[in-house]
Amino acid sequence: MEGGHRFVFLAGLHRSGTTLLARLLAAHPQISGFAGTGVPADEGQHLQTVYPSDHEHGRPGRFGFAPEMHLTESSPLVSEENALKLFEEWSPHWDLSRPVLLEKSPPNLLKTRFLQALYPTSSFVVIVRHPIPVSLPTAKWRGTRRFDRMFEHWLRCHALFEADREHLARVHVLKYEQLVSDPATVLQEIFEFLGLDPIPPAEPVDTGANEKYFRRWQELKRDPRMRAYLDLVSLWYERRVRRYGYSLLFPEQGV
Repeated sequence: MEGGHRFVFLAGLHRSGTTLLARLLAAHPQISGFAGTGVPADEGQHLQTVYPSDHEHGRPGRFGFAPEMHLTESSPLVSEENALKLFEEWSPHWDLSRPVLLEKSPPNLLKTRFLQALYPTSSFVVIVRHPIPVSLPTAKWRGTRRFDRMFEHWLRCHALFEADREHLARVHVLKYEQLVSDPATVLQEIFEFLGLDPIPPAEPVDTGANEKYFRRWQELKRDPRMRAYLDLVSLWYERRVRRYGYSLLFPEQGV
């Protein structure tokens, strides 16, 4: 805690809904988030010099493979000096008259224990989304169709977080699918977790965002060779993805 403030760190892979959720949370009169900073998606990782950003280690769809991106309380970067430096670098972008300070960056998924070591009273909100809607736009951005690598990255990052989760004092995990199907209830649960009076969603939520990507997934299969590849990839990763409540073979149905 700095100056009586409470920190909330928002995490979730790129395209998992972190930007949407950050706006919904920052609409609360007691929460200040980043907006208009000039950096990609107003992510705090690009507004500091203490720890490496994903741009230094592969960017979306790859950063989770870099050992340097997974930080815990044992990192040599954990120090009172760095805690103060982070706060000083982020502070110009917050409204410090508000008691709860929100920082959102997808790679926070791999840095929860590190951030908790810097700020022991922090709370963490983690959002998880089906791997197909996460991987399709990420692969397009990267100019690749190696969906096996996209799914491997999704699984690796979430497995690392699940192992780290046991060490966290205050963490709330939700699914993107829950957020878009019932935003009022999901936001109420988050605000209650943060000890705040709930407010209704500040903006409309696209309930059909996943379906758009599921249709694109099927369209890719019109090419016989791509269909064979995607079916093989789906079979290969199905069992591991189901552990998180999702399905590659029957994406619309889930499990």
